[in-house]
Amino acid sequence: MSEPIVIESVSKWYGETQVLFDCNARIAKGEVVVVCGPSGSGKSTLIKCINALEPIQRGRIVVGEHTLPAPAAQLPAIRAKVGMVFQHFELFPHMDVLHNLTFAPMRVLKRDRAAATDKALGLLQRVGLSAFAGKFPGQLSGGQQQRVAIARALCMEPECMLFDEPTSALDPEMVNEVLDVMTGLAAEGMTMVCVTHEMGFARKVAHRVLFMDEGKIFDDCASEVFFAERESRSTRAQKFLSSIVA
Repeated sequence: MSEPIVIESVSKWYGETQVLFDCNARIAKGEVVVVCGPSGSGKSTLIKCINALEPIQRGRIVVGEHTLPAPAAQLPAIRAKVGMVFQHFELFPHMDVLHNLTFAPMRVLKRDRAAATDKALGLLQRVGLSAFAGKFPGQLSGGQQQRVAIARALCMEPECMLFDEPTSALDPEMVNEVLDVMTGLAAEGMTMVCVTHEMGFARKVAHRVLFMDEGKIFDDCASEVFFAERESRSTRAQKFLSSIVA
C-alpha cells in the first residue's frame, strides 16, 4: 500500500475542550515523518488517534485497510498493524523481558511459544540486548527498557511504527542508544511517525516534518525544506526552532 496512514480533517475534543483542529496528513509506505512542536500542541494526541488509543469525534483516519472511527471489535486488528512506543516504556513490570516480548504475539497473533520465542530472541539481538532476556524491567536502565519496548512492538510485525517522545524520559547518555535503533529501522524502510524534540534525529532521518501548535498542523514539508528554508516555514515554526537552538 502506498499510503498506510491517511489523516483527513481530524478533530478531537476532551469534553468541551477541542484539542485537535481539522488535521490532515498522508504518510507513504517507508516514509519517516517527525511531528514536532511546543508542549501541549496536540502531537501525542494525534499519533494516539492513529491506533485508536484516543477516539476522534470528527474526520477519519485510514490505517491500511481499516478506517477510524471503527467498531471496538476491529481495534485489536488495527493495533496489531501499528506498533506503538511510549515515552515511559509501558513494559509489564512483573514479566521478564522475554515474556514481555512473547505475550502479545502468543495472545493476539496466536503464535506458538517456540515461534514467538525465536522471534523475540532475534529482535533482542537486533537491539543489542540478547543477554537480558531473563531480566525484569526494573533491573534495566531507561535506555535498555526503551529498546525492549521497541523490540516488543516489532514482535507484532507491524506495518508502521509510532513513537511518542521515546527519548524524553531518558538521561542524556541513553538517548543515542535508542535513536540508533530508530535510525536502523528507518534505514530498513519501516514506515515511522515520531513525536520528538530530537531535531538532530529529525534532520538526519526524517523525510518530512509536521509542525503542530495549539492542535493544528501549521507546516507539512520535506525535512530539508523545514530546516534549511526559513521563508518556507510558518512564523510559529520559526519561533519554535529558534527557541530550541537558543
